[in-house]
Amino acid sequence: MGINEEQYEMIFKRKSFRRFNETLKLTNEELCDINEKIKTLRPLIDNINVKYCIVRRGETTCKRGEYCLLIYSEEKANYLLNIGYMFEQLDLYLASKDIGVCWYGMGKTQEAEYKNLKFVIMIALGKTEPREFRKDYTKCKRKETKEICKGVSGLKTIAEVVKYAPSACNTQPWRIICEENKLKIYRTTDIKSIMPKEKVPFYNSIDIGIFIYFLEITLEYNNISYQRLLLNEENKSDLILMAEYNLLYL
Repeated sequence: MGINEEQYEMIFKRKSFRRFNETLKLTNEELCDINEKIKTLRPLIDNINVKYCIVRRGETTCKRGEYCLLIYSEEKANYLLNIGYMFEQLDLYLASKDIGVCWYGMGKTQEAEYKNLKFVIMIALGKTEPREFRKDYTKCKRKETKEICKGVSGLKTIAEVVKYAPSACNTQPWRIICEENKLKIYRTTDIKSIMPKEKVPFYNSIDIGIFIYFLEITLEYNNISYQRLLLNEENKSDLILMAEYNLLYL
C-alpha cells in the first residue's frame, strides 16, 4: 500500500462532467502528461493485458469532452473490476489538474479492437475551469449510508466517504457488510436504471472496481492496513460477493 493524500483529497473535488466548455482546449503538454500518468496506473490484477488510445471525440459516438480515452482489455476473470480500479486513479489525478472526466458507457468507437484486445469503455476528457469542480461533495445524490452499509459503525467515517464513488447512471451497486474486522463488498443485482437490463452487470462491475479503489485509498488515508481477496460468488439473495477485506490494526 502507498498513501496518496492528493488522490484522497480529489475524492471531494472530482465530479462526472456532463458539459464541457468547448472554448477550452487541452495542450500537447497536458496530453503527454495524461499518457505518462496512465503508464503508472496500479492494476488491481497483475496478469490482465490492458491497452488504451486517446482520440478526438468525433471519432466516437461520445457527445462530451474534447478527447476520448478508449480502453481495451483481455477478457479474464474480474477484468472489468480491474478497468474501474485502474482508470479511476486517472480520474482523480486529472481532477488535480483541472481536467474534467466522464466515464462514458454505451459509447461506440470505430476501433472495436486495438492490439488484439477488445474495447471495454471510454472516458471523455476536456479542459475545465477550477470553479467548475465540486465545491460541496455532500450535495451529491447518493444513497443513505445505512442503505449501503451494515455493521460498519466503527468505520462510519470511511463509509461516508467511499459512497461518493461514481457509478453508471448513479446506480451505486455496492453494498458493504462488516463482520468483526472483515469487510465484505457485494454488487447488488437489484438495480433500477435507464440502462438496458442486459448491460447493467457489465457497467456495474466496472463500478465495483472504482469503488474498491475509493475504499483502499480511504483505508490507507486512515492508517488502516488490509488484505484483499477478490471473489465473484453469487448468493441466493440479490447480492454477489465481489471482495473481502481483512482489516488490520483497527
